[in-house]
Amino acid sequence: MTEAAVIHIIDDDESLRSALMSLFRSVGLDARGHPAVADFLAAPREDAPGCLVLDVRLPGVSGLDFQDRLDELGIGLPTVMMSGHGDVPMSVRAMKAGAIDFLEKPFRDQDMLDATAAAIERDRRRRAEANDDAGLHQRYGTLSPREQQVMALVTAGRMNKQAAYELDLSEVTVKIHRGAAMRKMGARTLPDLVRMAEKLGARAP
Repeated sequence: MTEAAVIHIIDDDESLRSALMSLFRSVGLDARGHPAVADFLAAPREDAPGCLVLDVRLPGVSGLDFQDRLDELGIGLPTVMMSGHGDVPMSVRAMKAGAIDFLEKPFRDQDMLDATAAAIERDRRRRAEANDDAGLHQRYGTLSPREQQVMALVTAGRMNKQAAYELDLSEVTVKIHRGAAMRKMGARTLPDLVRMAEKLGARAP
């Protein structure tokens, strides 16, 4: 079952917030409205995929300034920016900061739905990659120190006998550790193990 997405709308125009929440809910999406950045930050947030629909001009922290601080605040949600007074420098700044789209008010409902669908899909991919990375590190943590050493050497291109010489082990022992590392990491082939080592940053001594 696909995990339900949540769209957070930050705009001080109450009528627009309500209209957008109705629009998103009409297509089966959960939507939350916030009049300012401070209200969004104070509200509880589920661990779920989603996105931010963010007005450029807001009371307190502006939408563009908040977008610049998302990484610092540990908020990974993609953004869709909107403005009633958009200009080219403003839209360029938003897109360079990673916005999915920059919509000028009034915008078509379908344009907003398309932009938020793209943002939610990006967030789903980000979350899936984060889960894959967490699982990879967890599996790597089950390797013994010797298995980690052998994995680093063989994925750096060493032959079994070279790894055995560097670690002062027999070649048979290296083969055993290599097999154990591949099994624990879930690698079917050596190239699979090499790709995992690259992601982990496991380097040969």
